[in-house]
Amino acid sequence: MTPLQIRLLTIIAIAIGAFFLFDLDQWLTLARIKTEYVRLTAFRDARPLMATLAYAVIYIAVTGLSLPGATVLTLAGGALFGLWWGTLIVSFASSIGATLAFLAARFLFRDTIKANFGDRLAAIDAGVTKDGAYYLFSLRLVPLFPFFVINLAMGLTAIKTVTFYWVSQIGMLAGTLVYVNAGTQLAKIDSLSGILSPPLVGAFALLGLFPLAAKKFVETLPR
Repeated sequence: MTPLQIRLLTIIAIAIGAFFLFDLDQWLTLARIKTEYVRLTAFRDARPLMATLAYAVIYIAVTGLSLPGATVLTLAGGALFGLWWGTLIVSFASSIGATLAFLAARFLFRDTIKANFGDRLAAIDAGVTKDGAYYLFSLRLVPLFPFFVINLAMGLTAIKTVTFYWVSQIGMLAGTLVYVNAGTQLAKIDSLSGILSPPLVGAFALLGLFPLAAKKFVETLPR
């Protein structure tokens, strides 16, 4: 690793370590958000711009460092900012944070993995080059795959950063809407497990697979 890579990795490790050392994860639980709801809304009403910026920065930091709590933060976005404004903030914050995680994985680990597993990575890169946007879009729509895993894994491929960003923003929009909308009814939510019902997960899966299947179908047509 280069000195710059070592410094960046050290900063990331310190930030993640501090998050758990100081029990900051306790603030990113459903129970805590519900408990602090009155105080948070009072702060939002008193300083709306600062509240929006603070929320966005926290969301970007959590997703950029691949920390737990993004789902709860998305619900909080709906509870504090409403459906449309909350969706807008979460959409950009989550996409920016995901791209930062993507870039960190690429900058820190891609060269090392390429040096040790070049042949295997070349095969993956070829597939991503061919179906990158469609493949990523499918992964983003299917809520069975943790988004932080997708962010880090895609950073190890050759997909372009701009492509990763815009496909992620569009692909995550449907799920963002579902969770932000659920957050507008925060008082009625007792657990995170009930937000995505099996039929809804199935619908997302079909929607996510459709672009990739359509592309494959078109490729089989005679030219």
